[in-house]
Amino acid sequence: MEPPPPSAAAGVKARVLDIPLYGIGFEFVEITPQKVSGRLPVTDKCCQPFKVLHGGVSAMISEALASMGAHMASGFQRVAGVHLGIHHLKSAHLGDLVFAEAAPINVGKSIQVWEVCLWKTDPSDEENKTLLASSRVTLKVGMSVPQNATDAAANLKKYAKL
Repeated sequence: MEPPPPSAAAGVKARVLDIPLYGIGFEFVEITPQKVSGRLPVTDKCCQPFKVLHGGVSAMISEALASMGAHMASGFQRVAGVHLGIHHLKSAHLGDLVFAEAAPINVGKSIQVWEVCLWKTDPSDEENKTLLASSRVTLKVGMSVPQNATDAAANLKKYAKL
């Protein structure tokens, strides 16, 4: 059985904030400089041929959530991921619901480190969860913003709790 699609409002938020995450059905739950979280129904769009969540999708979610958090935590300076390490501990299968949460470990002036965890959750009891993957994302902070991206922070500011 496949979980229901994300709500229309959540879909708009994902489409505006991160098109690749929107494309796989990711739904943001919380967006702050201290935590970025959301959920993903595991569908064919994000599975590998064995009908389990693709490890690359877990890595993409980790990098995206950590980057958004670091962008806000830096006062909306430009950030870029320079290292991603991820440990895949268990699998999520087609039809499962995955919850992801990113939180800072270190917020420096030039480097930030974020931890991102992904859990398989029970849709009827989101407190009942199993750790699927744990990652660390290191980001460089304070790079110059290209001319074509000067408004990059506007959408994030629109949806974040600052």
